[in-house]
Amino acid sequence: MTESVPSHQGRELNMGRDSSWLIGADIIAVFLALVGQIVLTRALITEDYGFFIIALDIFATTFLIIDLGLPTILARDGAKSVDKIWPAIWRIYRIQFYCMIPFIAIAIIGISITFNDWSQYISVVIICMTIALAHIFSYAPRSGLRAAGFASLEAWSKVLERLVTMSGYLILYYFGVNSVGSYALAFLIGALVGLTISILFARLYLQSSVEVSNWSTLGESWIDNKSLLLQSLPFAITLGVLPYVVRIEKFIVAGTMGVESAALFHVAQIAWLAGLVVPQAMRAALLPILGSFRHEKYRFNSVINKSLDLCFGLLPVGLFGGALLITFILPSAFPQQYTDGSIGASAVQLFMILLLGWCFTLIATPSYTALQAGKNPWKFTLFIGCVVMFATIIGFVLIGFFADSKNYGLYAAAIASTTSSAFLLFSSLHLARLWNLVYPRRMEFMASIILAAISCYGFATNSILALSGTALFMFTPRAWQVMKTNVY
Repeated sequence: MTESVPSHQGRELNMGRDSSWLIGADIIAVFLALVGQIVLTRALITEDYGFFIIALDIFATTFLIIDLGLPTILARDGAKSVDKIWPAIWRIYRIQFYCMIPFIAIAIIGISITFNDWSQYISVVIICMTIALAHIFSYAPRSGLRAAGFASLEAWSKVLERLVTMSGYLILYYFGVNSVGSYALAFLIGALVGLTISILFARLYLQSSVEVSNWSTLGESWIDNKSLLLQSLPFAITLGVLPYVVRIEKFIVAGTMGVESAALFHVAQIAWLAGLVVPQAMRAALLPILGSFRHEKYRFNSVINKSLDLCFGLLPVGLFGGALLITFILPSAFPQQYTDGSIGASAVQLFMILLLGWCFTLIATPSYTALQAGKNPWKFTLFIGCVVMFATIIGFVLIGFFADSKNYGLYAAAIASTTSSAFLLFSSLHLARLWNLVYPRRMEFMASIILAAISCYGFATNSILALSGTALFMFTPRAWQVMKTNVY
C-alpha cells in the first residue's frame, strides 16, 4: 500500500497524488453504499428499513457535534509537526469522550420522540448509536494520516470498511436473513473494522517516541485545550449546519409540492451527491497543504493556482462523464415514473441542471478550502451560514413561485440549487480575498462557467449545444501535469 517511513518525517504532501487516492476511494465507497441500499430494500420490510435509515440519520447528525471540529484542526495543522500527530489523536479522543455522554442522551430522546414503538428496536438503536460513534472516532486518525502525507492509507481504510459491510450484507441476503438487527450488526462490524484499521495505520506510521513537552509546534491553537476548543468552535458550528446545505431544496419541495415530488427530486440528487465526492476529496487533500502555508502568502497562492489548474482540467471530465452515466444508468436503475415525466419532470433532466451546480462547486474547491485553512476560521463559519441563508431564500422564492406546477416547480428547485452553488463559488472567492488570483485567469473562469452552462442546457434539452463543453478539454493536460508533479 504505502512504504513505511520514520514517523517524525511523514511523506511530502502532494495534492494530485492525495486527491487521486481519496477520489478513487470515495467513488468505490459510494458505489458499494448504493449496492448496499439495493440489498437492504430487497431484504427488509419497508418499516424495518425505514427505521434503520432514520435511526442512523438521527445518530449521525446528532453525533456530528461530538466531532467538535478537532479532526479538521488536526488535518490543517498536522503537517507542521508530524511527530505530534499521534499524541494529538489521543488528545482529541479525550476531549471528545467528555462531550459524548450528553449527546448520547439527546439522540436517544430524539429516537423516542420520532418513534412511539422504538423500544422493540432497542438492539438496533444501540447498534446504530455505536456505528455513528465509530465513524466519528475514525475521523481523527484519518485526518492525521492525511496531514502526514498518507492519504493512501486513509483511502484504504474507507474502502476496506465498505467492503466488510457489503460482504456482510451479501452473506446475510444469500442465506435469506431478513432481520434488521442482523444487517445493522453487519454495518457495525464494517464501521469498527474501518476505525480499527485507521488507528492501526496511524499507530504504525505516526507513533513517535518523542515526549510532547511543547504543543506550540503544531500552532497556537494547540497550546492548551481552551485554545484548541475555541479554534475548533467555528468548524464545530459549521458541521452542525453543513448537512442542510444540500437538503434545503428537497425539504422545500416536500413542504410545498408533496412527498411524491420530493422523491423525484431526491432521485436526481442521488447522482449529483455522488459526483460531489470529487470536490470533497480534493478539499480533504488540499486542507493540510494550505494549512501548512497559511502564513506564507506566496506559497499559499501558488498552491491555489495549481489547484485551480486541477479543477479546470477535471471539470470537462466530470461534466461529460456524469451526463453520459446518468443518461444510461438512471432510467434502468429506477422505476419508469422517475424518468418519463409522468410525475412532473424527468430525474435525468433535473440532474443535468444540477450538474452545472457541480461545476460551480468544483471550481470553488480552492477558495472553499482556503477559508477552512485561513488564519480566521470564523470566516468559514460566516461563509457556510451565508450559503445556507441564500439557499433557503432563493429556494422559497423560486420553488414557491412555481409550486402550483409540478413540472416548473421541480425545475425551479434544480435551478435554485445550482444558483446556490454559484453563490458558494463567488462568496468563497470574496471572503478568501482571492480576486487577485482570479483576475489574471478571468478568461479561464468565464470559459469554464459559460461553456459548462451551455453544455448543461444542451444535455437537458437533448440539443447539439451539449458539445460546447468539449472545448474545455484543452485545460485537461494541465491538470494531468498537476497530478503527476508536486503542487509547490
